[in-house]
Amino acid sequence: MPWVITTASSTPCSKSNRPVELRAAAWLVVALLLSCLLAGWPAPAGAQTKSASISQLRLEQADDGVYLNAQVQFDLPNLVEEVLDKGIAIYFVAEAELFRERWYWTDQRVAQAARHIRLAYQPLTRRWRLNVSPVPISNSGFGVSLNQNFDTLAEALDGVRRVARLRLGDVSEIGDDGLHPVSFRFRLDTSQLPRPFQIGVAGQADWNISVERSARLPLEKMK
Repeated sequence: MPWVITTASSTPCSKSNRPVELRAAAWLVVALLLSCLLAGWPAPAGAQTKSASISQLRLEQADDGVYLNAQVQFDLPNLVEEVLDKGIAIYFVAEAELFRERWYWTDQRVAQAARHIRLAYQPLTRRWRLNVSPVPISNSGFGVSLNQNFDTLAEALDGVRRVARLRLGDVSEIGDDGLHPVSFRFRLDTSQLPRPFQIGVAGQADWNISVERSARLPLEKMK
């Protein structure tokens, strides 16, 4: 059955309100169209999210501090690839916390760090670019970030999956004895997509890529 949109009012609309109403209606139409484009039919209740896992988690000591290295495994859904091909960047976030064990109370958090990753396709050069920053990457500018270019999406994703040398702090702050409780999280961050796309992907399993792991790790000497 075709969609029918009707409006009714007991009093004439004032001319001053019409631009606001038109903008609101146009925004609703854009959101509905993007939702259909990105999601197709709504996901059924209880649908499984895309699986992700952490195959490696290591805590290493170097002369200039303590670093966390992680290897994340996940497959990028076809729907997300299609969005990338259209020139829309996607974002990932890796977060880590390190704790000190206390027998008399809850563990004390002594260090935390985050890494924000922007993946985008450049149609003019037909290459893939990764921007990596310790703070959220804004669309208005990349700020202080490192960037790499790749010839293929597969190579770029390898760079996303490998979280290397995430600095947690100095050895003097963390200590070098025993095992250290560490919590690591990795996720696809849809909050940094353009706002109409955020509406379209809400509740869609293809966009729910996340994994978390906690472990007690020894502090290894960096080779």
